[in-house]
Amino acid sequence: MPLLIIVAIAALLAVAAVIGIYNALVALRQRVRSGWSQIQVMLKRRHDLIPNLVETVKGYAGHERETLERVIAARGAAVSAGSPAQLSQAEGVLTGALGRLFALAESYPELKADQSFRALQAELASTEEGVAGARSGYNQVVTEYNTRVQSFPAVLLAGAMGFQAEEYFELESAAEKETPKVRF
Repeated sequence: MPLLIIVAIAALLAVAAVIGIYNALVALRQRVRSGWSQIQVMLKRRHDLIPNLVETVKGYAGHERETLERVIAARGAAVSAGSPAQLSQAEGVLTGALGRLFALAESYPELKADQSFRALQAELASTEEGVAGARSGYNQVVTEYNTRVQSFPAVLLAGAMGFQAEEYFELESAAEKETPKVRF
């Protein structure tokens, strides 16, 4: 009889351990999803500002069509990107296009002085800071989640339970070098 009790206790402990691992992985996966959602909210805000910015620039520099079209095309690609890797690449292109747009604005003193343009620049700068913060938080929780998924004993169960490593959201270093600078 004592052997049966020991086996039952061991089985209960094993089941409790599996349940604990599963619940911890679910909680981390939900934090990853929440972090990704925060990034998407910030990027949507950024994407929503861009058409207004382009329209404001058109009023002063409408003949700079190529630069404006690049910004619009890059925004379209970023809006339709799916995975973190695709979005990272698209956002890098968009950031570069915005950098060229702001460089163009330097050639138009009237545009730089326009209140709407300056307000849009400030709001975009604030949004960029929000994106950076959301990206940092997301990547931190992805690191925690991926570590847990790949650590023993969770690694023995994670794949079978449908838990896979998540992608980081990283902007390409060249794009980060071209982050739009707001000048007043």
